[in-house]
Amino acid sequence: MKNLPENIRTGNSPEAIKQSILDHLYYSQGRTEPFATMQEWYMATSYAVRDRMMSQWMDTLANFKKGKVKIVGYLSAEFLEGPHLGNAMLNLGLTENVKEALNMLNVDYNQLVQAEEEPGLGNGGLGRLAACYLDSMSTLKVPACGYGIRYEYGIFDQKIENGEQVEITDKWLRYGNPWEIAQPHVTYKVQFGGHTEARIDEEDEYRVKWITAEEVKGIAYDTPIPGYRNGHVNLLRLWKSEATESFNFSEFNRGNYAMAVGDKVEAETITKVLYPNDETEAGKKLRLMQQYFFVSCSLQDTLRIVKARKLKLTDLPDVAALQLNDTHPSIAIAEMMRLLVDVEQMKWEDAWALTQKTFSYTNHTLLPEALEKWPLPMFSSLLPRHIEIIYEINHRFLDEVRAAHPANDELLASLSLIDESGSKYVRMANLAAAGSHTINGVSALHTELLKKDVMKDFNYISPGKIVNVTNGVTPRRWMKLYNPQMAALIDEAIGESWATHLETDLIKLEKFADDAAFRKRWAAIKMQNKQMLSDNLMMCTGILTDPSSIYDIQVKRIHEYKRQHLNLLHIIALYNRIKNNPEAEIVPRTFIFGGKAAPGYHLAKLIIRLVNGIGEVINNDSDAAGRLKVVFYPDYNVKNSEWVYRAADISEQISTAGKEASGTGNMKFALNGALTIGTLDGANVEMRDRIGADHFFLFGLKTEEVFELKASGYNPIDYYLHNAELKAAIDMIQSGAFSNGNGDVFKPLTDSLLYNDPYLVMADFADYVRVQEQVSEVYKDTDNWTRKSILNVARMGYFSSDRSIREYCDKVWHVGHNGKTKAGKNKAKK
Repeated sequence: MKNLPENIRTGNSPEAIKQSILDHLYYSQGRTEPFATMQEWYMATSYAVRDRMMSQWMDTLANFKKGKVKIVGYLSAEFLEGPHLGNAMLNLGLTENVKEALNMLNVDYNQLVQAEEEPGLGNGGLGRLAACYLDSMSTLKVPACGYGIRYEYGIFDQKIENGEQVEITDKWLRYGNPWEIAQPHVTYKVQFGGHTEARIDEEDEYRVKWITAEEVKGIAYDTPIPGYRNGHVNLLRLWKSEATESFNFSEFNRGNYAMAVGDKVEAETITKVLYPNDETEAGKKLRLMQQYFFVSCSLQDTLRIVKARKLKLTDLPDVAALQLNDTHPSIAIAEMMRLLVDVEQMKWEDAWALTQKTFSYTNHTLLPEALEKWPLPMFSSLLPRHIEIIYEINHRFLDEVRAAHPANDELLASLSLIDESGSKYVRMANLAAAGSHTINGVSALHTELLKKDVMKDFNYISPGKIVNVTNGVTPRRWMKLYNPQMAALIDEAIGESWATHLETDLIKLEKFADDAAFRKRWAAIKMQNKQMLSDNLMMCTGILTDPSSIYDIQVKRIHEYKRQHLNLLHIIALYNRIKNNPEAEIVPRTFIFGGKAAPGYHLAKLIIRLVNGIGEVINNDSDAAGRLKVVFYPDYNVKNSEWVYRAADISEQISTAGKEASGTGNMKFALNGALTIGTLDGANVEMRDRIGADHFFLFGLKTEEVFELKASGYNPIDYYLHNAELKAAIDMIQSGAFSNGNGDVFKPLTDSLLYNDPYLVMADFADYVRVQEQVSEVYKDTDNWTRKSILNVARMGYFSSDRSIREYCDKVWHVGHNGKTKAGKNKAKK
């Protein structure tokens, strides 16, 4: 003990960390060394690391209270943070010392970090983007709080049985969560149902009282989000629902034991699971309840904090910037109006001005079905006061539009917050757009399409309101943490500042592309990464892959517009070439897929089954041995993405042009040295511009060509009849070759392609095959491929989430960054 630092609880030396781990093992876990499981070692280590950021967290929170510091409230239904321990150690600069401490304790570091359960707080790109943005806000010292839901169960864990996706419960909290701190004193009531009563108050103001039928409470759980080695720690605040009275003692005494806890069970259902299946009326209702629940808690918290800072609510736009991450939290516009008008007794006009100046909205989709709409009867029953507020907002908003653009009923119908074209719906995207001062798209192409198509009428009445902030990803997790060998090589070549100055510094790597010795080391790291993925795939699928083959990877949510089935048709075409000519020259490829299909999305689940059916045939055919291999990586998530992004040779970004808003997987692959095969869709456009057309494998129809083809009467069967390889691939699927002889299994999928094909798979097939042949030719020159890989990484600096957050701060939030303060700059846009 004599040699230990004075502050044993928070000292950063290996010896201090070792003692802290032992203390937490004993005092927090109730275990001693000989009896501790790896899970208990993980918990003790996590608590020890968390201790070392607590003083930084307290200092940051204290700074939030100073003057008119403007705080960003980032409202998102998902935060796909990924495992916390490795990221916290990296950002705090503790990784090597923790490793040494564990080594002294004879605890295997690699086994310990793998013991962490991934937080089940998101589904895909939306939640992962939110996590990257929290990391960047902390790294840039932007005062911020992420607001979301503490889901007890994640969306689902995916198993593959007989080639099919099987959903099982994601019990991510079963062993506890050492990173969160419950705040039972931070709690708010959230109400549902009932009716309203109107009156005129003593000041002749129209007032409404909401007589509610149901009430739950939201309890805060806080997770610290450390910046990269800068002493700044922001907050992720998640809400858990509970009954206001969790136990009815009278019912229990009467013997009604189930009824005694009935309210508790019903209340806790709200935050039970991420994205309940909304195919049923009950599922839709629960999803809307989730959205309103977390928004109401978050806005009540925001107003409480403003008051606690001894500021006036009229200061709200100067001290808070509230960002709606997609339409899920857009009920916030109506809820803020309720809080300001009904609770704080403001005049409507004043409340609306504050609301518009405080909120901004990120649109993440060009798919009409993804722009949320809620059936009016259900919405009115669940939130009767809010539907009145939405009607009032709509009435005043459309009056303004009518005054500026008279006799334009089509414009009014398009902009209305209520869809009255058939069954009435509340349009949540329109509510968010009307109630926000700024709308942003997430790539240059996406933003232009918003202006020209999806939100063209909002752009028409408020030119300049729609701006672009292209997505980015954090280089800390996706390079420093998940590709440490390559990151170390980059450090050696250009210094370490690139981790926080990606846009200006990573380009310095470009000159090393022509350094033969550097290319050799780069290629060796890539091969090592591929071998580690190969080992991982063998362990979880039993399929042996060859790291010397092209690792051609498509991992993302399974959806028709992302066109995994286009990839599969090409694989079948390659396989048929081998079967037709066993001597055919095929550059060896390993095709790796991963991703989850929504439980109710039948065609997406069929795509997963087809991947596995094709794999079963090809992987067991001696003719294809050493040339083709197909693998589906089950339960793809942030945790196992560590093995995937750094190992890819080719990144498949092949969505139909005009359908992908941005993408962030494309950025993660390219930042880790993969070359991209893709359409001119989403952020692919900007990536290709910056990387260089010679280093991007482009194919497919452009966005305007997609629109033109559909407008002219697209007939997919024509492509089937006039392309022999495409016809043979479709026929093979229909024959039952990949479904044990049952030709009906994939009929819904092939029928969709032949007679509908909404995402133009058939039209893009020939060009996709052409560019894939180009990939094979280029890969033959491995040294040149490595050069292209280095240039890809060097030119990707723009796609840092740090750059994105700086743009949000300057264009949207008017918030200081890098410790600078900027207040009072936000003005509502009309």
